[in-house]
Amino acid sequence: MEGDPERAREAEGGPRVVSLAPSSTATLAAMGAEDAVVGVTAHCELDRPVVGGWLNPDYDRIAELDPDLVCTSDGLQADVRDELLDRGFEVCHVEPDGLAAVVDSFETLGRAVGRPEAGAELAAEARDRLAAVRDTVAAELGGRPRPVVYCEEWSDPPMAAGNWVPEAVEAAGGRYPFVSPGERSREVSRSAVEVEGPDHVVLHVCGHGDRVDPESFRARGWDVDADVHVVDDDLLNQPSPRLVEGVETLSTLLHDDE
Repeated sequence: MEGDPERAREAEGGPRVVSLAPSSTATLAAMGAEDAVVGVTAHCELDRPVVGGWLNPDYDRIAELDPDLVCTSDGLQADVRDELLDRGFEVCHVEPDGLAAVVDSFETLGRAVGRPEAGAELAAEARDRLAAVRDTVAAELGGRPRPVVYCEEWSDPPMAAGNWVPEAVEAAGGRYPFVSPGERSREVSRSAVEVEGPDHVVLHVCGHGDRVDPESFRARGWDVDADVHVVDDDLLNQPSPRLVEGVETLSTLLHDDE
């Protein structure tokens, strides 16, 4: 929380929130706080007045909505956060870089909008679901090696997913040798993927939902003998409760034949 946190929490009738991050919008909705949201970006899945894009919001439009709090997320929105603070807005900025930090951010957002119990309950539920996945895959794997997984969040150029995705793969029972936990997504070469011999390729191309043809990967001609899966990009790219669903989905994809 940046600025004066009490102003947002003690606003008459509850805070008016503008969410400039789809992940924050989804998290607030999941904890039952969507009624506090009065404005969103064009990328958010909530029917509210739109105040522009993720990286290019309309600050005058935000001001017209008279929010008590503006939510931002990720280092890519750091300049947006700074501009909001310079203009006198109260800002809740979360920047999780790993799976546990994503879950912790649910509590941060809950406190910021004056609903700490709802945020804590959402986080506790997420931790329980992740623990259940880990227990299930541990039993399924026994002593067998984990399958190698390559997750691609962008295809031109190919980029291996980073941030929380390495830990998501680990939680789902896979091995992810392409990016270390907490590191940003990065471009990878054909040879870097081929040498690891992935058993599974997961395509979750940013902004494409699940509208990616798995044959587009096979058509590259890479020497990779792997099952190719397409998942909705929100399930792995968005640091919201949808990420927990993404871990559950990965677990099913990696182990459904065991």
